[in-house]
Amino acid sequence: MRLDTAAPVLLSSDLARTAAWYETMLGFETELYGKPPNFGIARRDDARIMFALTDRAAVIVPNWRIVDTIWNAYVLVDDVDAYYEEVRRRGVVPEHRLEDAPWGMREFGVRDPDGYDIAFGQPLGL
Repeated sequence: MRLDTAAPVLLSSDLARTAAWYETMLGFETELYGKPPNFGIARRDDARIMFALTDRAAVIVPNWRIVDTIWNAYVLVDDVDAYYEEVRRRGVVPEHRLEDAPWGMREFGVRDPDGYDIAFGQPLGL
């Protein structure tokens, strides 16, 4: 038996805006589900981030508001430097710049339209 990728489910105050941001800024493909849409999946390669529509945007509390610099999703990347440059070319201003972390990862973070921090990292030495 082998476990595969975990996919976080984040709340979204505006599903269309969220999907457009993941497509335009991060290069993901998205699909929305429901009539009207109330759930979506953003995917790129093996990475998945899911989002569910909420009409209670005030209750969305990204992790960094509770514990400083903690992400809501962490995506492993095989070339984090190249992806960092890609998202910057797409117009993303990273929330956390690309750096080597003391826990053995080279990583950076971005903030999505609902305030969630999404980190992208690669183990050092790969």
